[in-house]
Amino acid sequence: MMWSFFLRLMAATAMGAAIGLEREYHAKEAGVRTHLLVALGSCLFMILSIYGFDIMLDRGHVSFDPSRIASQVVTGIGFIGAGTIILQKQMVRGLTTAAGLWVTAAIGLACGNGMYVMALVTTVIVLVSLGVINVFLPGLSQKDRQVTFLVTDYQVLTEILENLRKEKISVMNYEMHKDADENNGKMLVSLEIRMKRYNSVNEIRSILRNFENVEIMTIV
Repeated sequence: MMWSFFLRLMAATAMGAAIGLEREYHAKEAGVRTHLLVALGSCLFMILSIYGFDIMLDRGHVSFDPSRIASQVVTGIGFIGAGTIILQKQMVRGLTTAAGLWVTAAIGLACGNGMYVMALVTTVIVLVSLGVINVFLPGLSQKDRQVTFLVTDYQVLTEILENLRKEKISVMNYEMHKDADENNGKMLVSLEIRMKRYNSVNEIRSILRNFENVEIMTIV
């Protein structure tokens, strides 16, 4: 029986790490360690829920529901998922990562119950959903970026915003700050943009470089 438990824990660890690796590759809030621990912990909770109270059954007139701990895991994982969701300047980040953690918990529970095939199939579906879909449907997926640059005057900024919109790049929010001493009289502009996956960072740089006296600081 102990080897069966060990196999379940290792399976949950491997599948959770696989999903976390994909998230970490894309620099998301929760990476390998987070997903690994969620799957491993969920698996152990499930094992405890099924087998951890067998000794109580020998006392007679005792019954319990093995699903009670699993149901609490489903509810409790929401707190971890909520911690990865960030509202920043009217843009929500981390929803996919939070959903991934929730599914990872389910995979861990499935491994804890010995349902390896179901856990493996779910892991494959998650990885396909997170990675492969973006390759085949680039026009439907979007990515948020923050662009910071220095510009001489507001008129140039207006033209930059117009050029971005022509390229189907949405400007979600922007801020301006002028400090004559720090920026040599130029305005420091921070843009929050949303663009299609097929739009590259080089396109953003190209648009900005079409204007004189624009100094690109960062694009993240």
